[in-house]
Amino acid sequence: MEHYEALAEYMKIHGVPFREDVTGADCTTFRTGGRIALFAEPKDADAACRLLSYADKNGVPYYLIGNGSNLLIPDEGLDKLFIKLSGELCSFRMDGDILKCGAGASMAAAAKYSVSCGFMGLEWAAGIPGTVGGAVAMNAGAYGGEIKQVLSSITYYSDGCLKHIEADPDALGYRRSDYSYPDMTVLEAEFKLLPDDGGAKERMEDYSARRRDKQPLNYPSAGSTFKRPEGHFAGALIEGAGLKGTSVGGACVSRKHAGFVVNTGGATTRDILELIDIVRNTVYEKYGVMLEPEVKILH
Repeated sequence: MEHYEALAEYMKIHGVPFREDVTGADCTTFRTGGRIALFAEPKDADAACRLLSYADKNGVPYYLIGNGSNLLIPDEGLDKLFIKLSGELCSFRMDGDILKCGAGASMAAAAKYSVSCGFMGLEWAAGIPGTVGGAVAMNAGAYGGEIKQVLSSITYYSDGCLKHIEADPDALGYRRSDYSYPDMTVLEAEFKLLPDDGGAKERMEDYSARRRDKQPLNYPSAGSTFKRPEGHFAGALIEGAGLKGTSVGGACVSRKHAGFVVNTGGATTRDILELIDIVRNTVYEKYGVMLEPEVKILH
């Protein structure tokens, strides 16, 4: 823990807010996981760059997280630094037809703001539970839209400094992106949008209503637990295998949407992982399709 003591002192000197009492249950939407060594919240890109550079130079292992809406943290916790962007890195604004966002900004809030300003292109993102950085890192998408369609540029940390590049659509695929850790750590993103055709608000409201109607939003979860397998839908395969309502401890395959594993109360990360294995093995035995988890399991 010696490097964490030095890191804590560094953050005190440089005015980077941090805490030592954060658990995975505090910073993930699954609400599971044990204690994290240090939890830092840099307020701007320069502060984040300096902190990341310090960590790299001193061998401090770290994760940059957003809302924790796609993460599982072990029950025993992690001896690592967690970095959550704050301050101006959670802001967003329109500059002409460009939506400029800090990577810590709410993707849903930024999308709703862009529509309120008279633009379209992100209506589908009004229900995305994560941050802009997380959406870029996994090429988030819904209802036929995805980040790669509108992402124009990113500012990121790499090799001790900040860099800015134009986005390449070919660098993003289904639930994956080259613009993600460990290759690069996105701190800001820009999206090129189109003028509203008059239906953006209505489409956004329709997508949001469909999400509320079909998804189990009343329980902690990480959204869709599995990626969509080619030629199939994960939820349909799971339901067809008779797994709706299957539970391990407090973890349960949602009865409302089989594609979701939810925490019905008191679930541990171990419960969730065991249930994920049961679902994958059962679906494979019945259909010959091995589901790939969409949720990221940190180690």
